[in-house]
Amino acid sequence: MTIIVLLISISLTIALVFLGIFVWSMKSGQYDDTYTPSVRMLFDDKEKKKSG
Repeated sequence: MTIIVLLISISLTIALVFLGIFVWSMKSGQYDDTYTPSVRMLFDDKEKKKSG
């Protein structure tokens, strides 16, 4: 019975750590720009012309 309590507490701790990391990344603005990645390939640099 003790091992079940230990495993549940460890899994809850790991879940809370991941939740904290997720909330921190949301507050730091990591997921703010959702438009630019979808159109980035449309604005790629063209190949440079060879001189000579």
